Amino acid sequence: MPARPEASATPNRGAGWAARPGGLAAIVIGLCAVLIVSALAAIGLGSAVVPPGDTVRYLWSAVTGATITADEVTRYQIIWQIRAPRVLLAVVVGAGLAAVGAAIQSLVRNSLADPYILGVSSGASVGAVTVSLFGALSGLGIYAVSVGAFLGAIGATILVYAIAHGRGGVSPLRLVLTGVAVSFGFQAVMSVMIYFAPNSEATGTVLFWTMGSFGAATWGSLPIAAVFVIAGIALLRRYGRSLDVMSFGDETAASLGIDATRNRKALFVVTALMTGAMVAVSGAIGFVGLVIPHITRMLIGATHARLLLVTPFIGAILMVWVDLLARTLVAPRELPLGVLTAIIGVPVFIILMRRNGYVFGER
Repeated sequence: MPARPEASATPNRGAGWAARPGGLAAIVIGLCAVLIVSALAAIGLGSAVVPPGDTVRYLWSAVTGATITADEVTRYQIIWQIRAPRVLLAVVVGAGLAAVGAAIQSLVRNSLADPYILGVSSGASVGAVTVSLFGALSGLGIYAVSVGAFLGAIGATILVYAIAHGRGGVSPLRLVLTGVAVSFGFQAVMSVMIYFAPNSEATGTVLFWTMGSFGAATWGSLPIAAVFVIAGIALLRRYGRSLDVMSFGDETAASLGIDATRNRKALFVVTALMTGAMVAVSGAIGFVGLVIPHITRMLIGATHARLLLVTPFIGAILMVWVDLLARTLVAPRELPLGVLTAIIGVPVFIILMRRNGYVFGER
């Protein structure tokens, strides 16, 4: 499914007032404010609603070590131990998925690409299933599933790259086709493992995890995912100009002094590590990495210097509110995140596809 070569042929089209002096800074500041308000609201809302003032006070107490009264301990623990790491993990994963989606779509020159197109999520799912159903890596305790998922994701990445690599290096089309094929293979393996699983309860847990959830978020798992995502976004931004040029094709990139093969290899490693780290802590959450980059391109244009700055904020904001809906719509039960992102993402993507003249970042 190769994308049209116009993918970034007009990177500034649709930039609007983001290209004006101070315009991009205003957008980033505004999105940062919205993200902070959204995170605080999500931390306070749930089956037990905590007023905004108390939410801020409990968070401040946790950070500074200030005292609280005995009758506030339960609400304090809900805010600090349960909701805060969950909401912050939603911020990290939403930002990471959106950034990786924007980079992958240019990396493989395919407007339908998302962070999972290269088989990462399927490999991670096999790793998680292996741990959950058969007790592998049991010595790692509560982190066993995450480590298994990360190892599975990295294994799938290495396999895809090894298969796609030919005499002329790795072409975008070969990467996409290999990733799709490997994904189907890992999905088949996962299905067989679940079918013969001896524990139906574990099977239900695995199926829920593969559709996405932040229910297992802890202060222990958050820093690891955050380091991968923050460092990854910083590296992707350094490759912003290369992504712009590579969108025209390898020949054009070479004529402009860009080694597409070397850059593609480096970007492949960065996006794979970021995606593996995110899938390991949240499962596979669809449509965020597919739709958010397109929406952002319509708002500010397709230049990656701007795109990779704004896209993470929009992805983070969306994920915070999706997670809030997931844990409150049918409380006390929780909906898989992938269900809600699909409900939101499918109509939005159809609207984008039907928008007159819209082609991968153009109006």
